[in-house]
Amino acid sequence: MTDQRSQADIVRRSLKKRYRKERRFRAYGVLAISIALGALVILFADIIGKGWTGFIKTTVTLEVVLDSQSMYLDDPTDADQRAMADFAAPIIAALQKQVPEAARSQDLRQLYRLVGTYGSNDISDLLRANPEMLNTTQTLTFLASDAVSVYVKHRDNPSYSVRLSEQQQQWVDQLMEKGVIKTAFNDVFFTSGDSREPSNAGILGALVGSLLTLVVTLAIAFPVGVAAAIYLEEFAPQNKITDFIEVNINNLAAVPSIIFGLLGLAVIINTFGMPRSVPVVGGLVLALMTLPTIIISSRAAIKSVPPSIREAAEGIGASKMQVVLHHVLPLAMPGMLTGSIIGMAQALGETAPLLLIGMVAFIVDVPDGFFSAATVLPVQIYLWASSAEQGFIELASAGIMILLTFLISMNALAIWLRKRLERRW
Repeated sequence: MTDQRSQADIVRRSLKKRYRKERRFRAYGVLAISIALGALVILFADIIGKGWTGFIKTTVTLEVVLDSQSMYLDDPTDADQRAMADFAAPIIAALQKQVPEAARSQDLRQLYRLVGTYGSNDISDLLRANPEMLNTTQTLTFLASDAVSVYVKHRDNPSYSVRLSEQQQQWVDQLMEKGVIKTAFNDVFFTSGDSREPSNAGILGALVGSLLTLVVTLAIAFPVGVAAAIYLEEFAPQNKITDFIEVNINNLAAVPSIIFGLLGLAVIINTFGMPRSVPVVGGLVLALMTLPTIIISSRAAIKSVPPSIREAAEGIGASKMQVVLHHVLPLAMPGMLTGSIIGMAQALGETAPLLLIGMVAFIVDVPDGFFSAATVLPVQIYLWASSAEQGFIELASAGIMILLTFLISMNALAIWLRKRLERRW
């Protein structure tokens, strides 16, 4: 009896010790998940806190007298006259009406700096398109300068540096009370390309460039990756050559992306002489980088098809090609699509390989084709983040929010396709 009791005590102590270990292990897991979620919350809070103001623009609305004498302009359709005209004069006069105490020439120069640098270009373009507006009074809305925009959006936050003088700050407050300076949704951010002025910079060029680059990537990587997976899984003999190919495909999936950029620079650009900073070259580089991911996921999807499907098709006289194309491939396609979407999401967020092939250039115009100079969304964010102006920092954070939205949407689509189309065997 004594031995039985001692053995029972040993078992109970052992069980208690095991349960304590399990509780500690569970607590470690909960702690790790909590730390990860906390870091994610801090990251998103920082990005949103800095980026939400990027979706707001500051405008200046004025009653502008388009006087031909003050502008030294008689014919707005004459390019030579437009080149010599003073299109800033009507803006200064309209601002002086709102701020009568600004009478000295130095004050007028400081007052004009409240309007963005492209305000005079707006009047020039307006008169070129509508010559009949010369010598008329028009209500025009201009984008405020970056310094004014930062001051208006962050004047209650002492951590933001204000590049306006005290006199300019008083003028801005005065114009805001009159309703001349207002804030609104920043539609310019979604309808314009990049600019040297933060208030005029937009993300449309980068979005179009990313779209064109991903089209090239998908057109190359998906059919080649699926075909390679089908061959390796269904047709290739098991020998040293195929083993060597499989090992290298797995190794390529772990190669740093910048290596593919070096490959594109050395082969696609230097050897074949293709132009830099165009979506075709960017798509080729990203296709090389995405191929291993698509091949591996496609092979896994093909392996998941039960052998009974193949045996049943062969039993009714189907050839090997018919078995693969009519039975295996349709059943494996959901997994292939899921892997391809994840690979495309990875390509969308890549920056390093595209920097090496010249897609870091300052591109103002929105690309209109696969061979037009372009940049992509991650590179545009990199350019803005490396700038010193506070307005560009806001735009970079806003761009990150858009990029994360696309990445989360693509991953959600992959999960939905897997749940919707996947078959349980």
